[in-house]
Amino acid sequence: MISLGTLLLLLPQATSSGQKTRFLDALFTATSAVCVTGLSVVDTATHWSGFGQGIILLLIQVGGLGIVTVVSIGIVLFADRIGLSHTRVLAADLRTDTYSNVPRLVRNIVLTTLAFEALFAVVLAARFFFAHNYGFGTSVLHGIFHSISAWNNAGFALYTDNFLGFANDWFFSIAVCLAVILGGIGFPVLRTFAMHRLNWKMWPMHSKLMVSATAVLLVLGTALFLIFEWSNPGTLGALPETSRLHSALFHSVQTRTAGFNSIDVAALNEESLLVSTILMFIGGGSASTAGGIKVTTFALLAYVIWAEIRGDRDVNMFGRRIAEDAQRQALTVALVGVGVLAASTLALLALGDASLTGAAFEAVSALSTVGLSTGLTAEEGSLTQIVLVLLMFVGRLGPVVLAAGIILRSRPNMFRFPSERPLIG
Repeated sequence: MISLGTLLLLLPQATSSGQKTRFLDALFTATSAVCVTGLSVVDTATHWSGFGQGIILLLIQVGGLGIVTVVSIGIVLFADRIGLSHTRVLAADLRTDTYSNVPRLVRNIVLTTLAFEALFAVVLAARFFFAHNYGFGTSVLHGIFHSISAWNNAGFALYTDNFLGFANDWFFSIAVCLAVILGGIGFPVLRTFAMHRLNWKMWPMHSKLMVSATAVLLVLGTALFLIFEWSNPGTLGALPETSRLHSALFHSVQTRTAGFNSIDVAALNEESLLVSTILMFIGGGSASTAGGIKVTTFALLAYVIWAEIRGDRDVNMFGRRIAEDAQRQALTVALVGVGVLAASTLALLALGDASLTGAAFEAVSALSTVGLSTGLTAEEGSLTQIVLVLLMFVGRLGPVVLAAGIILRSRPNMFRFPSERPLIG
């Protein structure tokens, strides 16, 4: 898909000027779209023609649904069945152990995606038409584009300043936030909503953990951004006091890997950049359009630490004991993510003139497929952009492939070595 997208974006018809786009710029944009990241080295609003923007939108849709799911959709539509080998991979990707339900689950994913995208497209189009005086055709096109981009946590916008022009529009901000949250919370949680509504006692543990941890991170992120940016004239300080709360919430939501911005990210204080980096690294939900190490991975490790501090033998949450293999899997995903982030930050520092904060922010934004940028992406040279392309690719597929690989390779040991404890701390 990235290769096909690159070839299509290289066509002169894809640009508004009719000139051929530089190969690396086309590759970067196609990778960012398929990996639903949102980082860009050219202005999406002015550089690309309507045809080029349509290609980007198609790549976002395919990337959001996921390569594994798209392949499964084709198999289901033409054969109405999935082979055992492919089913095992898909089941690991979609976090389900019931292989017989996979075809129906894939259909539900597609229908859910299209339904929510249509809903938010109508809401945003109506807002563009009634509140911002856009023409009917423009309202519809912008509503569709930004609905798909928001639901898939892509962060592409048809405006040069992204959403800075909508910073005072609380309705627009909340609508985009809802699309991002629902798109990034994960299909298993959405399925729980559909089956059990708000009956908390009937929810599976994953949904309880995902919803509660997401709520904590959103509230905490909003509060910290309000504290650190309230008087910053480059960000919240430039807005009316009535707009600061929903703008802080908007930024907190976008760090969950969506990547839209209604304030100038380059003007954020160092404290806010650090908070943003942490939230971006955590990311969104498993089996969703979001990236990062995933909220449940972070929350599970927090429970492991708490159990160890308390001296508990088992790690328990919501009345359930967490299996040791799940704990090891979470630790593996998190530590591999930290290792890749450290290596990529070092590479950006070595290849460019970025500061440590700027390099780490840009690296985690690409690795977690967020799309927020302090300007480093557009300013640095070709080598830096190649590193970011690789990070977006690894960030989109890495956690899924790693987690699925661990699950599929799990097997009982035929023997165990004698136990001995090394010194810790």
